[in-house]
Amino acid sequence: MKKIINQPADVVTEMVSGLTRAYPDLIKRLDGTNVLVKADNTSQVQLISGGGSGHEPSHAGFIGDGMLSAAVCGEVFTSPTPDQIYEAAKAVDTGDGVFFIIKNYSGDVMNFDMAKDMAEMENIQVDFVIVDDDIAVENSTYTQGKRGVAGTVLVHKILGNLARSGADLATIKQAADQLVAEINTIAVALSGATVPEVGKPGFVLPEDEIEYGVGIHGEPGYRREKMLPSKDLAKELVDKLISSFDGDTTSEYAILVNGMGATPLMEQFIFTNDVMHLLDDQAVKVAYTKVGNFMTSIDMAGISLTMLRLSDAAWLDALNADVRTIAWG
Repeated sequence: MKKIINQPADVVTEMVSGLTRAYPDLIKRLDGTNVLVKADNTSQVQLISGGGSGHEPSHAGFIGDGMLSAAVCGEVFTSPTPDQIYEAAKAVDTGDGVFFIIKNYSGDVMNFDMAKDMAEMENIQVDFVIVDDDIAVENSTYTQGKRGVAGTVLVHKILGNLARSGADLATIKQAADQLVAEINTIAVALSGATVPEVGKPGFVLPEDEIEYGVGIHGEPGYRREKMLPSKDLAKELVDKLISSFDGDTTSEYAILVNGMGATPLMEQFIFTNDVMHLLDDQAVKVAYTKVGNFMTSIDMAGISLTMLRLSDAAWLDALNADVRTIAWG
């Protein structure tokens, strides 16, 4: 294993320290925790997300004006603990309540729910949404039902804009439930991810094979086959996604192309070009496109494609709204 680290056990602590040292104008760390919060908080409903580390820039890279108020960094591929989530809620609440954005993994759901109970005992209003955008498999490692993956970042962006506008907790909850139902994602992997404390990839693919439908922790997908050109990979993912929207090619969509950690931007843009050609062929209108590394899996080579059906015009405005964060750009 070759990685630019010190001791594997110190990876998350040192990463969090490095983030705060690099961007002190945007984020700060709560003493004694791996919780990062906005450097300058304002009065509004506060959005909190988090999860296991290894998905950078998620979630800390999306803290800032117009997106998250706090992110809770668990150990690598491990859910954050309830007490740290609770500390995040206490630190950012301004009396307007907090809203948890939770990816659908059993540990995350359980620990955020426990933190919700703890916060409510301190008279902090809390609500939440569970993101389950991965259409690859229905049940998999760490989850009951569909997994929460890269589409979570679009939830951060759209709900963040809504919170900044002054929406109350009930309004954000209603919007969140409508939003997550319109987001679907699917991925393809070329190689597995290496957790530093394990020291070897979570799965190994032969040099000439790929796997469709893997999760962001290396969970199993739905099919392995020989490596194919980008245009064929794009067709597999686009066809699955259009089918997940019941074949709807008349609505407007937002597209998120997400690198899994070790895929160069050159390849991401080639893939994006193929996706757009395929959608053009079906007369699908793409109103918004975003390409880059947003929800990674350490050093996994691969790519995911997210489609958001823009059934509410306000969502497109929210996606285009300016924010001040480390990673949205």
